[in-house]
Amino acid sequence: MRYTGPKVRLSRRAGVPLTRKAVRYVEARPYPPGQHGRAADRRKAGDYGVRLLEKQKLRWYYDVSERQLRRYWDLAVRRPGRSGEELLALLETRLASLVLRAGLAPSIYAARQYVNHGHITVDGRKVDIPSYRVRPGQSVGVGDRSRRMQPFVAASEGVYADDRIAPYLDVDHGGLRFTLLRRPAREEIAVPVDEQLVVEHYSR
Repeated sequence: MRYTGPKVRLSRRAGVPLTRKAVRYVEARPYPPGQHGRAADRRKAGDYGVRLLEKQKLRWYYDVSERQLRRYWDLAVRRPGRSGEELLALLETRLASLVLRAGLAPSIYAARQYVNHGHITVDGRKVDIPSYRVRPGQSVGVGDRSRRMQPFVAASEGVYADDRIAPYLDVDHGGLRFTLLRRPAREEIAVPVDEQLVVEHYSR
């Protein structure tokens, strides 16, 4: 199941900010949440614990369930190339992930909600499945009836955009649309996870 509790707690458990909002909270409290958070020592974690946490960080960053992540892993190992990089590419080209990366949403949770509620279109057709895999050349945008909503007005002004647009996207914030140009390369995916540890976790 997906985690539906307080999102900042996940960042504190991971030890890194998983969303923009979490940055100041993690800086103010750089230790795990809970009664014994201050006493916790991440360095005492064994090999299994380190790899498990890295896998959990990847799950939380993309807001996917364990079953979904396992399915992506099974797809990644069947592809040519490095399994860890293939796994990240699959996660990064989910519709919800690209809506976030293009600056149309402030967080992965908001991006998922926008897709679920039918605000997002792919090649002009409404798609309400956050896990929809966008293919290179496909154009993603905000539906005409949704464009006047406050979150999308803010997105059109670049409020949610990163300082550097992902090079595998062609983004038109004013038009509330973007196109996936090609498969993202590993060095272009800004995710605070060591995918090799995730590979080792699933390969054990």
